[in-house]
Amino acid sequence: MATEQSGRLNLNRRMLGKLLVIALLMFGFGYAMVPVYKQMCEVLGINMLTPQDNTVKYDKNTQVDKSRTITVELDGNAQGPWRFRPTTRSVKVHPGELTTVTYEVVNTQARTVQAQAIPSYAPQSATPYFKKVECFCFKQQTLGPNEAKQMPVVFYIEPGLPREVQTITLSYTFFEIAGAQAAVN
Repeated sequence: MATEQSGRLNLNRRMLGKLLVIALLMFGFGYAMVPVYKQMCEVLGINMLTPQDNTVKYDKNTQVDKSRTITVELDGNAQGPWRFRPTTRSVKVHPGELTTVTYEVVNTQARTVQAQAIPSYAPQSATPYFKKVECFCFKQQTLGPNEAKQMPVVFYIEPGLPREVQTITLSYTFFEIAGAQAAVN
């Protein structure tokens, strides 16, 4: 009987060891996925995050193409405890013209949250021609309890935009940063 219990105990210990190794491997895989995913996106040129403001250079002598008008439709999606929207739905701009639009976010929680906005563009062919000079998406945003913020986006569209593109949709998804809640509280 004692040998049987000892055998079961050894089997249980081996099984526990195997489960711990599997759990550690799963944690390591999950932890490594964020940088791997980011690197894959950079290599493939998809789902790119907005470059930092020091990488976008705005030539003050850029000629404005008054012969063309591009409609920029603005959209905001919230993934979290807030209201997020553009203050205007669309603007008409000329290629090369510096334009400022504003997004509004309201934290509807009674706690401080940290969030980040990720932009996307449609059609995707317009992405390399849409240049942000200043954007709230360049850095994380901290919102106090029930705080409202007006956040500007300053951009221009390069004159090299293909002529068939007459409308560009600029959309942001605003989401809470995982793990940041504990750091803020």
